[in-house]
Amino acid sequence: MSVFVVDTNVAIVANFRDTHADISCQVSCVNKLESLIKREIIVVDDKGLIISEYQKHLKFSGAPGVGDAFFKHVFNHQHGGRRVQRVTILQCADERRGFENLPKNDLDPSDRKFLAVAVASGAVIVNATDSDWGQKKALTDSLNVTVEQLCPQHATR
Repeated sequence: MSVFVVDTNVAIVANFRDTHADISCQVSCVNKLESLIKREIIVVDDKGLIISEYQKHLKFSGAPGVGDAFFKHVFNHQHGGRRVQRVTILQCADERRGFENLPKNDLDPSDRKFLAVAVASGAVIVNATDSDWGQKKALTDSLNVTVEQLCPQHATR
């Protein structure tokens, strides 16, 4: 099994609403989330930062979209330790870093929690439509973090 941390935009796109993504991107996100739920390990932070962000955009009921079902799965299993794992990340006062395990960077502060979790766990970051991940490839490469771009046609500015 591999380990993944999922940017919120993937679940939003998989819900087929509130997105500019085309149908092929939406289908890619649905397929990826279904695969993650069934076969892989999903990683979140122990502070609840990722869960809190998911909660702003997704429904606890797990319906009507696959993104909502993904959120419900992560939320319900975050303390079980098998398919969803929590890793420790430490925030720091240095606004240019955001987290103790990150160097100074100019990544969008809202994305730093995903990067910090990936560094702490060895997870692959899954992205659909956020252009920051492509633009900051040198940073992710320097930290040995892989970003899986589900929709490269939408992940550029």
